[in-house]
Amino acid sequence: MAKSCGGCGPGFATPRDAYLSGQQEEVVYIPCIVTDKSRPDYLVTIDVNPTSANYSKVISRLHFPYVGDEIHHTGWNACSSCYDNPDRSRSRLIVPGLGSDRIYIVDVKSDPRIPKLDKVIEPWEIHKFGVSTPHTTHCLADGDVLISTLGDGPDKNGKGSFILLDGETFMPKGTYPATSKDVMPFGYDYWYQPYHNVMISTEWGHPRCFFGGLDLADVEKGNYGTHLNVFDWKERKLIQKIDLGKEGVMPLEIRFLHDPKATEGFVGCALFANVFRFFKTEKGDWAAEKVIDIPNKKVDGWILPEMPGVMTDIIISMDDRFLYFSNWLHGDIRQYDITDTRNPKLVGQIFLGGSILKGGPVTVTEDTELSVQPQVRYARGKRIYGAPQMLQLSLDGSRLYVTTSLFSHWDKQFYPDMCDKGSMLFIVKVDTKNGGLQLDNDFLVDFGDEPDGPVLAHEVRYPGGDCTSDIYLANTAHLSKI
Repeated sequence: MAKSCGGCGPGFATPRDAYLSGQQEEVVYIPCIVTDKSRPDYLVTIDVNPTSANYSKVISRLHFPYVGDEIHHTGWNACSSCYDNPDRSRSRLIVPGLGSDRIYIVDVKSDPRIPKLDKVIEPWEIHKFGVSTPHTTHCLADGDVLISTLGDGPDKNGKGSFILLDGETFMPKGTYPATSKDVMPFGYDYWYQPYHNVMISTEWGHPRCFFGGLDLADVEKGNYGTHLNVFDWKERKLIQKIDLGKEGVMPLEIRFLHDPKATEGFVGCALFANVFRFFKTEKGDWAAEKVIDIPNKKVDGWILPEMPGVMTDIIISMDDRFLYFSNWLHGDIRQYDITDTRNPKLVGQIFLGGSILKGGPVTVTEDTELSVQPQVRYARGKRIYGAPQMLQLSLDGSRLYVTTSLFSHWDKQFYPDMCDKGSMLFIVKVDTKNGGLQLDNDFLVDFGDEPDGPVLAHEVRYPGGDCTSDIYLANTAHLSKI
């Protein structure tokens, strides 16, 4: 029987409510990066309602006032973790600049189809707290906003910390770690789980290194991370470091299962394309085990004799049944059934571009998975340059949104043609019963067609919440409408 929740806050009471809601996203917001820094980055709004006359079109652009921001990931001022608070609303999109250390606060409530700039947090406002290079944004149940930071200030040395923004003024109010001992050498993504009083963060590397492109000498020198960092959520103390070793270089996106009482999740380790399952042990601490290993391909015509997959994004469906990830160099998206979390089962795969295409400059000489190299792919008659990168999933799990840009400095290094021609946004249709992935040939946004020239589109967000921005709390389950 449905339960009344009065004037509830944003999002849904439970992941199950979100999954069963049948909610069709109306628009999506995506940051667009200008590769030559000749003009400001901007935020596009795209109509994704299939019944709309503007379906698959950019319907508004919010140009930011400065150049060189390298806007990257975005997040919300409020989400499902605030569901029990009717005074909260998902009214602001938080847009950090990975390159400039600037943070934009964007009003998406006045008109969701035409966002407008509400406030600018200047770089020195976070530098005074000894942090820089803001990345992942999550809202907190107490009203504040927490953003992971990767650097120590203008010098861009690695420093894994977090900046807290006031939930009303959005001004920086301090950092999350309790003491300097609770700051890590590197930072990147994070996920918190209040039911078990834990937050776990990941590590990329020194910003001064990754802004210069990927140099494997930096990997050998230890300039990229290999750890998961476990925090006591309430005390804000670093209580454990899990070293994933060489196979876990660059643990990037981390996802707990959506179930707010879950004691496990997955992290994608970029360089060698491995997925680790992390979990709480019987002793009460945390551990990790490798559960997916994408083999390198032996090649000719590339910078190295072997090409790793370079796994750059992972996502879990709202019902905690499927795991998806993108191999940005190999060019494929994979879907795994994670009903048995220790033994994921491959049930879907699709190639959309990549670096091992048949007839291209790279020849695969030994491949333990494929018997032939993938063909060049086209979307609505246009060749796909680059490869699948950022992933976002509809709440019901049937639509996977995919963009092809990773980070402009690495895009230029590995996919210069994409930088010249612009990135793309696709929808991949998902078989949620048996598994399977198929390109939706009725949808494409080609960012090579932008009015002022090609741009690189990155992360996808929905106004109503999505599979990576919303964190659920166990204490709102009684407000479920199902």
